[in-house]
Amino acid sequence: MSTVEVVVLQMSARAGDIAVNLDRFAELVLAHAGGADLVVAPELVTSGYDLDVLARRGRELAEPLDGPIAARVSELAKQVDATLVLGMLERHGHVLYDTAVAVAPDGRVLPYRKSHLYPTERELFAAGTELVVAPTPAGRLGMMICFEHAFPDVATALALRGAQVLVIPSAVPFGYEHLLTLRTRARAQDNQVFAVGANLAGNGFCGRSLVTDPRGEVLAEAGTEETVVRATLDLAAIEREREREPALRLRRPDLYRHGRR
Repeated sequence: MSTVEVVVLQMSARAGDIAVNLDRFAELVLAHAGGADLVVAPELVTSGYDLDVLARRGRELAEPLDGPIAARVSELAKQVDATLVLGMLERHGHVLYDTAVAVAPDGRVLPYRKSHLYPTERELFAAGTELVVAPTPAGRLGMMICFEHAFPDVATALALRGAQVLVIPSAVPFGYEHLLTLRTRARAQDNQVFAVGANLAGNGFCGRSLVTDPRGEVLAEAGTEETVVRATLDLAAIEREREREPALRLRRPDLYRHGRR
């Protein structure tokens, strides 16, 4: 696929109300995914991002990756013939993860567990132990979640593994919107890939979702309210930019090791 049509669902999510949130997600997918290859929704959009609520009710609200949430999203992906990415609260045994799933149109569920947790999340979630590049009909998706856009090494590792599009479900509050917008653009330009930041809106979250190209230029962006934005990604632009400035190819990782003098 040389071009990817991406839709970003900038949603609000009601804390602790999976039925309402999942119904709203399905409604937006059915209304806006026509002609799209990729649909991206925010972090923990099924449970809502409220750490107090999740501390009290997390094990009740969390589901395994073969649970009803994943099953419904798989059916949606088949119905609209698009890859769907969204954040969910995952339960694996007695452990909770802040997880993003990429669900392909053939029903495959490709999960990524947030590996770099914000300090307030560390007592609630376990950290994932691997980075994931999800192969999908919408391209090779480098999976990141929110705070992880602060780590250039994560995005570069994904790019070196072949990621074409960084997908970043997020829950960034007001007061931090400059980090969302700056870092999404920076991680795209650093690695000459596309990046899609899908942020929550309402309940203190700042929205400002955006899609950026391999030069870090903004292709589409949202305001602070619930909305849907759309952009077309020309995947051939990745190689064009890497020919113009072959930064990844000219890395010298032997100089970057910690402790060298």
